[in-house]
Amino acid sequence: MRYLVKAKVKPGQEKPLLAAIESGTLGRGSVAGQEYLENVDQARIAEDGVCTWVEVCFCATPLEEERTYWEQYFDLLRIKDAHARKNCRDANGIEAWACCDCDCTRKLERKLQLIGKPLVSALREKR
Repeated sequence: MRYLVKAKVKPGQEKPLLAAIESGTLGRGSVAGQEYLENVDQARIAEDGVCTWVEVCFCATPLEEERTYWEQYFDLLRIKDAHARKNCRDANGIEAWACCDCDCTRKLERKLQLIGKPLVSALREKR
């Protein structure tokens, strides 16, 4: 499933988050592996400090496995389906793991690129 995630970087976690991104250690030990770095690379931050990204997760509870890693740096504000579950080939049983290569949220992801600025750039500016 693909989820639309909204979160705020916790106060004082901007530098540690950037260090984890730049060193490639963000999410180390997670089964999601490199996905954390891909997520922050696509994440956008708005004027109000809310970060938004689309994340693939196959847990029964959205971001169940990833939550521990994200909550080290972020206050998670909202996690919701990025599209209708009935249209998800993984969720409806048509194709296992379909979300990995699916373009079902491409339109949403393009729209997000128009919001605010890239999270990583914003973190670098605050150094």
